[in-house]
This record gives sequence, C-alpha cells and structure tokens, in this order.
Amino acid sequence: MSNQQTETDVILIGAGVMSATLGTMLKELVPDWKITVFEKLPSAGEESSNEWNNAGTGHAALCELNYTAEKPDGSIDITKAIDVNEQFQVSMQFWSYLVNANLIRNPQDFIMRLPHMSMVQGAQDVAYLRKRFEAMSKNPLFHDMEFSDDPSRLKEWIPLIMKDRTSNEPIAATKSDSGTDVNFGALTRMLFSHLKNQNVDIRYQHSVNDLKRTSNGSWELKVQNHHGQLERHTAKFVFIGGGGGSLPLLQKSGIPESKHIGGFPISGLFMVCNNPEVVAQHHAKVYGKAKVGAPPMSVPHLDTRFIDHQKSLLFGPFAGFSPKFLKTGSLFDLFGSIKPNNMLTMLAAGAKNLSLTKYLVQQVMLSKEKRMEELREFIPNAKSEDWDMLVAGQRVQVIKDTDIGGKGTLRFGTEVVSAADGSIAALLGASPGASTAVSVMLEVIEKCFPQHVKAWEPKLREMIPSYGLSLVEHPELIQDMHAATAQALGLNSNSKLQIAR
Repeated sequence: MSNQQTETDVILIGAGVMSATLGTMLKELVPDWKITVFEKLPSAGEESSNEWNNAGTGHAALCELNYTAEKPDGSIDITKAIDVNEQFQVSMQFWSYLVNANLIRNPQDFIMRLPHMSMVQGAQDVAYLRKRFEAMSKNPLFHDMEFSDDPSRLKEWIPLIMKDRTSNEPIAATKSDSGTDVNFGALTRMLFSHLKNQNVDIRYQHSVNDLKRTSNGSWELKVQNHHGQLERHTAKFVFIGGGGGSLPLLQKSGIPESKHIGGFPISGLFMVCNNPEVVAQHHAKVYGKAKVGAPPMSVPHLDTRFIDHQKSLLFGPFAGFSPKFLKTGSLFDLFGSIKPNNMLTMLAAGAKNLSLTKYLVQQVMLSKEKRMEELREFIPNAKSEDWDMLVAGQRVQVIKDTDIGGKGTLRFGTEVVSAADGSIAALLGASPGASTAVSVMLEVIEKCFPQHVKAWEPKLREMIPSYGLSLVEHPELIQDMHAATAQALGLNSNSKLQIAR
C-alpha cells in the first residue's frame, strides 16, 4: 500500500456517460471543486456507454411499447411515456447548453435525427396501437406522431419490412420524425475530453478495490493502478457510476441503503447486417412488441445506426445470460454479490422469475437460424449470409424489496441509491439509462447536495431551461424548447445528410 494519500472533493467511479454527465454538471456549478475519476479500462465509454453495447435509441418513449401499458379497462396508460420523454428533453437541453457554450463541438458526431416507429401485427395488436396513438397524439409531447395501417403507406415508411411480405395478417405502425439516434460512446468521450480540459484528474486503468468511511465522514478508497500498486484516495463525495460493477462497490460501502438489494445480469446480442444494399433500404428505428414472458429490455427492434458517420443496421436484442456484471467482469460477479442481507431477496426473485430464467436459457440456446426466423418477422426475405452476431453490453437489473411487488421484486429501469447524509451515491439498473442521464444526475445532485441546490438554481436553469417544471403542464414551453434544441444540436438539417451518406 502506498503511503501517499490524495484528497479531493469528488470522486467519480467509472468513465461512462453517467460519471461524464455528473462531472460536467458539477464543474459548471462549482468550477473550483477538485474532481478525480477512476476507470479500470484504458479509455472512456467502453462498457455500457459504448456505441456497440447499447441500441443508441434516444429513448423518448416515441416507439417503445413497454412504456404504454394497456389497463384492464382497455385504456392506455401513457404516464411512463410522458415521464421518459420529459427526461430525454432534459438531456437534449443540457447537450444544447454545452454546444451553445462551446464546451463541446460537432453535435452531429453524437446525435442524428432518425424516425422512431412502432410496428405490430395481428388484429388485437393493431387495435392496441391505434388506441395508443390516439392517447399519445393528443399530448403536446407526441404531437408529431402518425399512425397508418395502409400497406401502401407503410411501404413508403418501411420498404425493407414491407417487401415480399406475403402474410394477410393486419399490420400497423406509428411514426415520429422527431426521434434520434444517439452515439453515447462518442458523447461520453466528448464530455471526458472537456473534463480533462477543465483539469479534472482522470485516471484510466485504475480499479477501485474497496471503500470505507473515515472518522471525519469522508470516504477512503483503495485503488489499484496499472502498475499493480495500491493507492489511497479520500473524498467528501463519491459517485459510483460503474454500470453493472456499481452494485459490488455499493455493497462494500456498508451504508444501510445498500442492504436488501441484488442484481440480475442479462446480456444482449444483436445481429448486424453486413450487406450495404440491405442497410440502404431501411431508415428508422422500428420497435415491435416483446414476446410473452420476455423482459421489457428484450423488445425486438430493427435499428438504423450511425456510428462514425457510417450507416449500420442492427436487429435484436436477443437476451442471454452470463454471471458477469460487466463485459470485462468476472464469472464470480453474481455469486459474489449474494450477501446474508440480500440472500432472501435474491431467492424470492428467483422463485418469482422462473419464467424469465426459462426464457433466458431458451435465448442462449438459440441457433443462428432460429434468430434469423425472428428477424424474418421484420424482414421477410432476410438472408443468413447478410447478418453477423454482435455481443452487446451486460445489463444488471435491480432486485429489491418493494411495497407493491413484495420481497425480491425485479426492477426494470435506473435507480439512484444514496446514503442518508448524501456523501455517496450509486446508479444501478439499465434502460432507458443513458438517454435519461441528465435527469438522473439531477436527482443525484438534489439528493446529495440539498444544502447547495438553492444557490445553484440560477445556473441549473441556465443549463436546463425547464428545470423544476413539468413540460406537460407547460405546453407553451414545448414548442420553443423543441426548436431551440433542434437548432443547437443541428437536428433540423441532418436527416437529408444521413440519407445521402
């Protein structure tokens, strides 16, 4: 152990989009605070934030059917969709602020305009989609949504999906031209480049092995550097933003809030098209409905992606199982996370989710041809030789005891867990994740720095004009905000550029 002890104000663990966002916000709010970042990999944005490890959907609830549940009376509940959309609008405002302030440049390198579509087949699902459209299109957040069950119209929208379709089954889709494709890996690298210019101490190939509370209320971290030496670092505030790796570190903190929480890892696979002629025929993110028994994160979708300005086409995700909490993690991650305080929670979750376990086993056993059969529900004439497999990122779903779900409830989404005194916080969970990073980090700021929030409000409003307001309750702001963010992020003109590329 090195005798040297380094003191700093804030330590961020993990160089993903969450730490990048929180670090950037804190540097704007209190420029003189010293911030240190530890990342075990050689560069930023290499795990869940990496562009090949997530779907790149700017999750605004325009196309994701799992955010709009059908209630027992047949009506559609769009509450979750409104919530997710508002969170994405907050991200768009913050990114716009960064561009307008010249803190980051070339937004087209990380965000592009791309239609978001939902597509369903069968009379029952078509009826559901129509009701969903009627409920959502009345809301100013979703005013540009279109619906069609006319095959000739759908051929214009999704020619690749409609080509050679022989089934007489009814088919319908909704389309929102305000959707986006976001390269969260590129955004993460941009933000860390900016933080480096702001004298943030970013230490790659540094693994945080342990952390404990000191007598004066600070946190002391044991960090192993790339030479294998152990260092000690202390900070008044620690944020654990290590994706799936956050849970083990949260458990090591020993805070009461870390008890009775577990994690269930789910891996993802995508199929990537290697035929440029096929790629050129599709220009949208098209989401379908999850199969019965499938987790919400396994909603099938056919996505146009723009990575390094190269147009790609991905289909998936196919769920898989690995006990690792990160792609670069250990096969012992899951077993190591089971503690006396969460064992009953984990066992209860296992008993409740036998169907999910069975589903994951079936997914792991799928042959390429079986995966092609699922793809052919989207692209009837898809050829096996045109598609390759890609292993995407690991997601660790939160398991906790809740009042509604009872013991061992499997949670889909992102959750902030913080100490009562606000000295440490961790982000757990998965989708919509990166798309809502700014809202989630605002939650961290409000939970962990309540004594400063009043003084920071003017700057927070400068960064996020709708801060503290519900957009849906202030519809007059929505149009202005959409126009301002589209202008700042270059979204008014790049759709033509994309097609031309």
